[in-house]
Amino acid sequence: MNRLQLTASVVEREPVRYTPAGIPIASCTLQHAAEVVEAGIARKIELTLQAVAAGEASGKLESCPMGVETRFTGFLAKKSRNARTLVFHITELQDIGKD
Repeated sequence: MNRLQLTASVVEREPVRYTPAGIPIASCTLQHAAEVVEAGIARKIELTLQAVAAGEASGKLESCPMGVETRFTGFLAKKSRNARTLVFHITELQDIGKD
């Protein structure tokens, strides 16, 4: 299963674009920082990740405040058919602290 859930904040956002079929696509850069335990040792994790959202999720991403921690759920896929880089495809957004 290809499923990713990440708590991060939007640090960059591009204008919404539309596919030839008229589906809105929002692109952004997410930033994540946390501390995890690996093999019994605390490890600090910091990363930035390119992300996109399509359809209804694009509107939610567009209205998501910059710099505010949000829980993003989705999957990873190649940026394009022949690319080696991955992009996080957001399917759900949830404000932290809200159920």
